[in-house]
Amino acid sequence: MPPTTTPTAPRETTGSGSGAGLVILVVSLFFIWGGITSLNDILIPKLKGLFRLSYAEAMLVQFAFFTAYAVVSLPAGAIVARLGYGRGIVAGLSVAALGCLLFVPAASTGTYAIFLAALFILAAGITLLQVAANPLIAGLGSAKTSHSRLTLAQAFNSLGTTVAPYIGAQLILGQAGPPSPGILGESYLGLAAALAAVALVFWIVRRRLGEADAAAGLSGALGLLARPRLAFGAAAIFVYVGAEVTIGSLMTNYLMLPSSLGYDQQTAGKHLIFYWGGAMVGRFVGAFLLRVVSPGKALAGAAVGAGALCLVSACSHGAVAGWTLLAVGLMNAIMFPTIFSLALEGLGPKTPQGSGLLCMAIVGGAVIPLLGGAVADAASLSMALAVPAVCYAIVAGFGWSARRPAA
Repeated sequence: MPPTTTPTAPRETTGSGSGAGLVILVVSLFFIWGGITSLNDILIPKLKGLFRLSYAEAMLVQFAFFTAYAVVSLPAGAIVARLGYGRGIVAGLSVAALGCLLFVPAASTGTYAIFLAALFILAAGITLLQVAANPLIAGLGSAKTSHSRLTLAQAFNSLGTTVAPYIGAQLILGQAGPPSPGILGESYLGLAAALAAVALVFWIVRRRLGEADAAAGLSGALGLLARPRLAFGAAAIFVYVGAEVTIGSLMTNYLMLPSSLGYDQQTAGKHLIFYWGGAMVGRFVGAFLLRVVSPGKALAGAAVGAGALCLVSACSHGAVAGWTLLAVGLMNAIMFPTIFSLALEGLGPKTPQGSGLLCMAIVGGAVIPLLGGAVADAASLSMALAVPAVCYAIVAGFGWSARRPAA
């Protein structure tokens, strides 16, 4: 999922075997939060069935989760700056584990509001993890190899988003008989135990991860919106994350439609591996493409392709409807990092403030899915695909406008 960068990077470490071990340990965090975030796509159809929710009500799952980016990012930066990277990561894992534990009372009482509160706390922990881990991975080793470490970390993030829905579909959507919330409590209790174990490992190595410098807040960042390129980039981040989350959230129910692939709930959930897996494969393809094609033009082309696939799916039936929507994941691959880098071009010393502003725009993952759910309730799931299609049109406009280097 999208990175958040607030504190500055730690002092570089040497390329020793010990340093390599720390890199692998920190990279594992990218896998963890990618997997947890994509589990929401499995959670939505489960909770929709349990509580007989409308699509708009079910999308409150994503609203509760992604609102944490807007609320927690700045406090998280201050926490990491105060505690250091190691303790900051332990704090993030602990908060995320607490959110998972709250699934137990939510399941035992069958209360949707407690599920939403648990998701917000879980996301708050993940936000804290991201604020600490992104600048940390950049500083764990030589500056010459920082790009490869970040690429490796993002690849493992994509691996997490690919694997977790498949496992979640088996554990959460695979039970026979009438839907019961008990399996959710058990699944997230196991996840809490795993997070606690990882937190213990990071507590042991906390002193080797270094201290964070003062966090870069958003003071003065709003003034940067006077720069059209950054303002347009923030809007593009907002709608892109919203589109990606909306499609992933509706995907399981969409693939269950007789007019689509007509799958049962578990099979439909397992097919999310193709949506998120496409993004993982696309990152490797995009890494080569961006060497020979203007990033802005590549972004515009990918966004046009994603929007076209949404519209083709909405107007089709059967296998074409299902597989064209799954293929959107491939188009999503380069969008977030390309938007991010293009929007920050030319900011110079104000880059940290611009970065913080763009990270706040990730809250689009909370807002756009609600709109998509409302359209699905009022019309149909197929019509709801118009929402991400419009979002991708905005992303394409930003890519084309940013096809030339910033002054």
